[in-house]
Amino acid sequence: MRTLPIMKLRTIWLSIAGALVVLSIIFLSLWGLRLGIDFTGGSIIDLSFPGNTRPSLEVVKNALQTAGVNDAEVRFVGDEEVIGRFKTIDEATHQKILDEVKKNAPTVSQKSFDSIGPVVGAELGQKAFIALALTLLAILAYISFVFRKVSRPVQSWKYGTVAIITLFHDLIITIGVFSLLGKFGGVEINASFIAAFLTVLGFSVHDTIVIFDRIRENLLRTRDSFEVTVNRAVNESFARSVNTSVTTLLSLVAIFFFGGESLRYFALALIVGIAAGTYSSIFFSSPLLIVWHNFSEKRKAK
Repeated sequence: MRTLPIMKLRTIWLSIAGALVVLSIIFLSLWGLRLGIDFTGGSIIDLSFPGNTRPSLEVVKNALQTAGVNDAEVRFVGDEEVIGRFKTIDEATHQKILDEVKKNAPTVSQKSFDSIGPVVGAELGQKAFIALALTLLAILAYISFVFRKVSRPVQSWKYGTVAIITLFHDLIITIGVFSLLGKFGGVEINASFIAAFLTVLGFSVHDTIVIFDRIRENLLRTRDSFEVTVNRAVNESFARSVNTSVTTLLSLVAIFFFGGESLRYFALALIVGIAAGTYSSIFFSSPLLIVWHNFSEKRKAK
């Protein structure tokens, strides 16, 4: 089987990855993330208007103001729905909103209503951050332990460090995409995105470890240069990584288009994260190992 010279083009692969990370950081610096009520606290109502009965946004805003809700954020979703987001309200105000909307659109029905206090939202954000941090530390410890017997020519802890950097690449690109969508599409980050991010972490690190494990096996049975060994390992794992990712992405694309509004952006987060993870496991993590190794060898030679 022909071996592709993937590692010889590592400067190109790393440049593409670096450009995507820089763009994502710029998006995040400029616009941040549009946090949903799961993190900021507040109320969100999803109203459905069957047929052609959906009123204008101005009509819905006026109904909210009459019910005592000012500064509400209202937007269309799909062809029949309207979503309103505003400060935390009690049940009496909630019912008053429905009554006021029904005066202008009697066919309206409520699909969902959620209300979360700011304290709960802040606590959820803190726990989400802790969960991500503990996950990354556990991954670093696990990889360092598994690769402890492979110290030639790269120390085991470097495999774990590169894996963490790879995960950062995958997550920051996913976050950057949703920063862009939040700015121009009004897409909000809610609790389900934390589940999506953790899923991306698991998928990405699994893909990366498979390739690293093949590198470890090849190092134990060959005396070729580190670059040649890594390139062979990536080629041996290439078809498996791509096939696994493509089949997963096909399922997620189907969910994105046909799974309903509540699952659409959750699926999109997985699509972006898994696509970034597939690229990084093949074209980022292994080239980065080689660059780090070559840098270390040059320092020893001085």
